[in-house]
Amino acid sequence: MKIYISADIEGVAGVVNPQHGVMGNGEYERARRLMTQEVNAAVEGAFAGGATDVLVNDSHGDMRNLLPEDLDPRAEVILGKPKPINMFEGLTPEHVGVFCLGYHARARAHGILAHTVNGFAFGRIHLNGLELGEAGLYGAYAGSLGVPVILLTGDDCLQAETQELFPGATYAVVKHSLGQRSARSLAPERARALIRQKAEEAVRNAAAVEPFTLEGPCRLEVEFNSPAMCDLAAVIPAATRLDAVRVAFSPESPEHALRWVNTLSALSSFLR
Repeated sequence: MKIYISADIEGVAGVVNPQHGVMGNGEYERARRLMTQEVNAAVEGAFAGGATDVLVNDSHGDMRNLLPEDLDPRAEVILGKPKPINMFEGLTPEHVGVFCLGYHARARAHGILAHTVNGFAFGRIHLNGLELGEAGLYGAYAGSLGVPVILLTGDDCLQAETQELFPGATYAVVKHSLGQRSARSLAPERARALIRQKAEEAVRNAAAVEPFTLEGPCRLEVEFNSPAMCDLAAVIPAATRLDAVRVAFSPESPEHALRWVNTLSALSSFLR
């Protein structure tokens, strides 16, 4: 039984400030250790629930945050970027379920460090009329492969935002949002115990969870945080400009929608 773990950092217990996600400071070093420890808790729970193979993908920032020497040796890990499917690289139809570990609410939500893919570039992203954050966008891709999201860990706003998308999923709420940069958080040890427990439950219940799928042709609408970013995106021949800050695409699939989002994210570096 194969389990896939996509690990972000903003939803980790004790993480509340942008410094926690940016290399080059002591707060980041603490956060990456906490992230690695939560991944290990999820791996332990997955194997306790019956998993025979666990693949972990580092999904934050430049995607080399996890400490490989400290990871549970039973798991394999994907590190670094660029990579084709970014936060869900390595996911295949052979996986019975996905864990979204340390995830967060979408841009312009009340959640801790809430953003969607690239906080500098994106204000809102709609796919087939649904406003989606990272969990929703990548969950739709997983659903197109027939793989359900079975566990999400992070703050209470993440759960509130995604519960309708993933009604059969298990949640481990490790902190409650008090604002963009403040939280009431479980102590890391308690958070890891909860994640371990919920991961085991999620694997045992995986067969009962339906994938999140989108019907019909895809329409991707991206609202940027500035007209300048929209100017840049509108240069792409496949883009249709809707107004000063929005463009639309007609991707062939959720996978191609993700590829457009990640392309636009990469282009944004031109304006930084």
